[in-house]
Amino acid sequence: MAPQFSRVSALAPFQIRSFRLQWPADLATSWAFEMETLILGWYVLVETGSVLLLTVYASLLYVGTLLAPMFGVAGDRIGHRNLLSAMRAVYAVQAVTLMVLAYTGALDPVYVLAIAAVMGMVRPSDIGMRAALVGETMPREHLIGAMSIQRTTQDSARIVGALTGAGLVAALGMGAAYVMVTSLYAISLVLTLRSAVSARPANAKAAHSTARSSPWRDLKAGLAYVRTTPHLLAVMCLAFLLNLTAFPLINGLLPVVAKQIYHSDQTGLGYMVAGAAFGALLGSIILSRHGSAIRSGRLMLIACVMWFVLLLVFARMPHPALGIPVLVLAGSMQSLSMIPMSAMLLRNSDEQFRGRIMGIRMLAIYGNVPGLLISGPLIARFGYPATATFYCLFGLAFTLFIAVRWRDHLWRPAALVNTR
Repeated sequence: MAPQFSRVSALAPFQIRSFRLQWPADLATSWAFEMETLILGWYVLVETGSVLLLTVYASLLYVGTLLAPMFGVAGDRIGHRNLLSAMRAVYAVQAVTLMVLAYTGALDPVYVLAIAAVMGMVRPSDIGMRAALVGETMPREHLIGAMSIQRTTQDSARIVGALTGAGLVAALGMGAAYVMVTSLYAISLVLTLRSAVSARPANAKAAHSTARSSPWRDLKAGLAYVRTTPHLLAVMCLAFLLNLTAFPLINGLLPVVAKQIYHSDQTGLGYMVAGAAFGALLGSIILSRHGSAIRSGRLMLIACVMWFVLLLVFARMPHPALGIPVLVLAGSMQSLSMIPMSAMLLRNSDEQFRGRIMGIRMLAIYGNVPGLLISGPLIARFGYPATATFYCLFGLAFTLFIAVRWRDHLWRPAALVNTR
């Protein structure tokens, strides 16, 4: 009987109609994101021959991260479903524009960069608003499982993107490839619009209050709420630390490992990225089945420590046959730390602040910028293994500091975030 119960528990979030519609909508969006990033990145590189313009294109996709808190304010004011629908309408319009330009032969790298700038204003907030919508519609007891299943949309897209690479355009042509991207965005928009969520925030009193206050005042209220709520402040600090130290190692610096350590090409890099993403997918599946039995705060801290330990081991692996299995394990620890983190932000906070909390959480992504910029000269001077070791030891030290500093709010079994 136990296996049957586990299967029912894993699929319990799909009993909610909104989630049954949101999950395929998020899946379509994630796959379209991954396809579009590969298609346009390859196009810019081939057409211009400039690595600098390629990095400019990649950077433009994240220019809107600083606006994420204001998207959170908007979501709290007009409803997260409505905001997410509007965002996905923007994606569909820009995809149609690029498809028409490709078919008419008018496509130019300047147009691509301009459209990427528009996308970059909106796209970084998509993940946060997805999570806020899950928090709005999902019963507390199913939230960990729902966040785990929702996470699979990103992990599966990354696996497919890493393995297919830029060959999609070569096989189908730019215009046909963008027909697929446009179709995915259109499907996502229709499913999001059909989601059975009220057009206004669920809390009528909060809705009336936000309607009368200014957006800037709402943002200040959200920042003050995070600053004065210990477990939220601790999670935000930990999220920034992970983006500063762990994410550059498992994402941005893998090309360095492929080229300098493993002496491999793009194919080898694709296997490494897919390995990490596959591990993250496994972690998501595990939590979708057993998430209701875990203590979120404790699992988050333990998984963060194990993530740094595995990245430390990976830095010493001399061959991809040894390194990729370690990356799979590191990817699983990534999910086991990030999913409870998101669930804590949504489950253990005031519902009227959900959008703003997730928007503020997205600001932690900027930790990648100094993490990557600092790593460059360090790798040039000391090599990747020494730099990765420094990052991991720094991350471990401050993870333990956060665990001790906020132990009553994150580690104690009776803490709010550890309730099952």
